[in-house]
Amino acid sequence: MTDPVHAHAAVATPSASRYLTQLCKHFAHKITVDYDETSGRAEFSWGTCQLSAIDGTLHLHLTAAGPEGLGRIKAVVEDHLVRFGWREALSVEWTDAA
Repeated sequence: MTDPVHAHAAVATPSASRYLTQLCKHFAHKITVDYDETSGRAEFSWGTCQLSAIDGTLHLHLTAAGPEGLGRIKAVVEDHLVRFGWREALSVEWTDAA
C-alpha cells in the first residue's frame, strides 16, 4: 500500500470564509461535504480537501492516495476558487508534502 500524498495552499483574501462556504456549497451538489463558516471538508473520490478560514487566509489541505488523485483535486479546487474569486484575481500556490 502506498502512503498518502498531501498538498497545502494558503490563499490570502479578506473573503476567506465566504469562499470556503461557496466552495463547499458548490461541491455539495455532487460529493459529501461538511462545513461551517470557518472550516470544511470535501470528500472527493480521489481524496479529501480540508478547508479553514483563519485571519484573512483560506487554507487548503489536500490528501490523496497517489499523485494522480492529488493532481485532480488540486485542479478542481483551484479552478473553482479562481473562478469564484475572479474579482480579487486569486491565485493558488500549492506546496506538496510527504
